[in-house]
Amino acid sequence: MNLAKYIDHTVLAADATKEKIEKLCNEAKSAHFASVCVNSCWVSYAKELLKGSGVNVCTVVGFPLGAMSTKAKAEEAAIAVSDGADEIDMVINIGYLKGGMYKECLDDIKAVREACSSKVLKVIIETCLLSDEEKVKACELSAEAKADFVKTSTGFSTGGAKKEDVALMRRSIPSSMKVKASGGIRNRESALEMIEAGAERLGCSSGMAIIAGEDSNASY
Repeated sequence: MNLAKYIDHTVLAADATKEKIEKLCNEAKSAHFASVCVNSCWVSYAKELLKGSGVNVCTVVGFPLGAMSTKAKAEEAAIAVSDGADEIDMVINIGYLKGGMYKECLDDIKAVREACSSKVLKVIIETCLLSDEEKVKACELSAEAKADFVKTSTGFSTGGAKKEDVALMRRSIPSSMKVKASGGIRNRESALEMIEAGAERLGCSSGMAIIAGEDSNASY
């Protein structure tokens, strides 16, 4: 199986330098990953480096807590798109969801959906903080807001992707939507496990190790 096409090659660390972003993009071009996922300050630089490569530029919005104002998230998404982002990974307002404020949670996703127009929108639901019922509700709200993907995790909370969550999310969304698994995928075995459970994209900082069949000790 060609795992590279599933991978969003990711560097979201606070200490990521320009040199690290350049290395990330060069690796993505050589491996033909689906995208690179970077913080928004690097979008325009990554877009320049990846020009003509077929590798998309993905960035994060409301990351990693999801508790920013809806207006701030929408503006962040709009700026990222204007800088060249092809894909947006947004974090839901987890407090809204857990507090039963479903309209506010839905409106939050809708605002980002509108701001990023036709670009790919992935909604990070942070499964490690949710009950199964809340995971299903988050998927339903994401579908109602016309997101393209639901995504398991930021990789910055108390846990990452689990195959059981991927399978639950796959069952909870329409066939037109997809699942992205992220957080803790560090070798080929775990990548294949997530794909078998229903993931169609993988968020990894261990992409090069995964495609080489090696284990990685990367943090994401």
